[in-house]
Amino acid sequence: MAIKSEAAKLSRSGPSDRLGRLRLSFSTIGAEAILVSHLPNVRYLCGFTGSAGLLVVDSSSATLFTDSRYTFQARQEVSGARTQICRHGLIRAVAAALRARKGRSRVAYSTAMTVAQKRMLDAGVGGRVRWVDDGGAVEKLRAIKDAGELRILREAAELVSAVFMRTTSDIRTGTPELAVAAMIESEIKRCGGSGPSFETIVAAGARSAWAHARPTERPIGKNELVVLDQGAILRGYCSDMTRTVFAGKASKKIRSLYTAVLEAQEAGKQAIRPGVTAGDVDRAARNTLKRAKLDRYFTHSLGHGLGLEVHELPRLGKGEKTVLQEDMVLTVEPGIYLEGLGGIRIEDDVVVTSQGCEDLTTATRDFLEL
Repeated sequence: MAIKSEAAKLSRSGPSDRLGRLRLSFSTIGAEAILVSHLPNVRYLCGFTGSAGLLVVDSSSATLFTDSRYTFQARQEVSGARTQICRHGLIRAVAAALRARKGRSRVAYSTAMTVAQKRMLDAGVGGRVRWVDDGGAVEKLRAIKDAGELRILREAAELVSAVFMRTTSDIRTGTPELAVAAMIESEIKRCGGSGPSFETIVAAGARSAWAHARPTERPIGKNELVVLDQGAILRGYCSDMTRTVFAGKASKKIRSLYTAVLEAQEAGKQAIRPGVTAGDVDRAARNTLKRAKLDRYFTHSLGHGLGLEVHELPRLGKGEKTVLQEDMVLTVEPGIYLEGLGGIRIEDDVVVTSQGCEDLTTATRDFLEL
C-alpha cells in the first residue's frame, strides 16, 4: 500500500494544505465529501482539540460541528473551516446539513464511527446520502509528517529520553512498580509534557515477560529485569520509548539476551529507508533473533507509526506491504519474553530520511545495572 502520492508532494504547513490534500483523494475514494469523526483526524485537519466534534469536508468548504462548551475554544483553534455550534446534537446537525445538499451525495465516512452514530445519520439524511468507505484517507496523510510535526516529535522524543535518564538513578530494589511509574509520569509534566502517551509500563521480574504489563504494588526485587516503557505527549504529539534495565548484577546469560535484542533493533533500523516495505523491516530484525535461536520469543510486531496518536500508520509487522516514505516517524521495538525469567525490549523513535533513518530518542541503549 503506497501512502505517498502526488498530493503528498504539495506543501504541508497547516490545516489549509491538509484539507487541500484530502480533497485530492475524493476521486480515488469516489466521494464528493467526507465526514471526519475520529478526533485526532479532526485535530489534524482543522486544529480543534475538543472532545466533541464532527468535520464535514467537501470540494470547496469545511464545517466543524461542535457544541456550546467549545464556542470560545473553537473560535481560537479552528483554521480552514467554519464552526457550527449545535444546540440539539452533533449527529442531528450533520444529518440536516447533508440532507440539504443538492441531489444524492456520495459521502465518505470512517470505520471509527460507531454503529449507533451511523444509524442516527442514516435516519437523519433520509436516503439523500450514499455512504462510501473513506479508505483511511486522513490516516494516510498523517503517516507522512510535515516540518512542524517533525520538530514537535523530535522534542517529545528528547523529552522522554531526558525523563528516563533522570528517573533511572532513583530506581531501587524494593521500590514498587507503581511508584516508579508515578516518578516517570510526574517527571514528564515537570519537563513540559502534558502527560504520558499511554499508561506507563513498569514490569519487574517474571512480570517483565508480559509485553503490556500494568504496574502494580509489587516491589522490584534483587537481580531482576525491569522493563520501562514510557511516552510523553508534547503539544499533542506522542513519543514512545522502552528501555530494559537490571536491578542488581546481571548474569552472562542475561547480558547475552540483551545484546541479541539490541542487535535485532539495529538490524531493523539499518533496513529502514524509502522504498522498502514495512514487512521487510520486520523481517530484518526477526531474522537476527532467528540466528540467535530467539525468534520464537519475539511475539509482537516490530513497531508502528507515531504522531498525534501513539499507534498510527504504518505498522511494521510480518507481511505488511506499506512502502516506507521519507518523513514517516516509526518505533522500532524488538523484544523477547521468556516465561519465568522475564522480558527484554528496546524501543526507539526514528524518522525515515532520504538515506535511511535517524534516531529521535537519545537515551542510552547501554545495558544498565542499577
